[in-house]
Amino acid sequence: MASKKKQQNLFSSTGNKLAEYEAKQKEHAKHTARRKTDNRIALVAGAIALVVAFGSQFAYSAIHPDPSASSSASATPSASPVAQETNGPLVPNASIAEGRVWTGTMQVNSANLGVKLFGDKAPQATANFIALAKKGFYKDVPCHRLTTSGIFVLQCGDPTGTGTGGPGYSFGPIENAPVAEKSGVATYKKGFLAMANSGGAYTNGSQFFIVYQDSPLMPNYTVFGEITSGLNGLDPIISAGVTGGGNDGKPSVETKLGTIKLN
Repeated sequence: MASKKKQQNLFSSTGNKLAEYEAKQKEHAKHTARRKTDNRIALVAGAIALVVAFGSQFAYSAIHPDPSASSSASATPSASPVAQETNGPLVPNASIAEGRVWTGTMQVNSANLGVKLFGDKAPQATANFIALAKKGFYKDVPCHRLTTSGIFVLQCGDPTGTGTGGPGYSFGPIENAPVAEKSGVATYKKGFLAMANSGGAYTNGSQFFIVYQDSPLMPNYTVFGEITSGLNGLDPIISAGVTGGGNDGKPSVETKLGTIKLN
């Protein structure tokens, strides 16, 4: 086992911090996959119980539920949306983005950020953000993650505040990602708004991150907009750092999204 000093040195370079960040995103994916497996086991067990209790005439409906049942929205955001390679009926239609640039404002604590959304370059992600914002989904939702070394982002949009929550669905694909350099890493520019995901092209949900300083990341995240003004309003949150120290975790300052206005 490596000494504590050696373990700390593992993340001393920008490249290794990138690996750490990506590893944490993959860890979220593992948790999601584990929950999905547990859910499948529970469903199978329930199906068997139904067959035994009610007879073979109900076997088909228990194992193959009515497709219409899975298309109804849940009142509680799902912590484990199902990853898929096509978008399901709950995903807002890309046409909502109207193929144009949107402008507006977004509150984060006392900061009033000017925003621009790329409905022309990232129509699916932009449509999703617009739809959630217009129905008030983001109001008072926390920003649960801050990174302060190597990679500089504030991540928001999980109603559970745990990093595993979402709107009850997942969607893709990756759109408008920066072009990778020879190293394979892309630069996500200061001010970018980008979708967080759990490791796949169709695992976007409601979580997004604000890049407050140029950051090296794999080109795996959709850039759907940018902050056009007020970014320095996040300085009190950033300067306060991460709860308990370190460079990746819950912000020390309680941070929440406020009103989002778009036009």
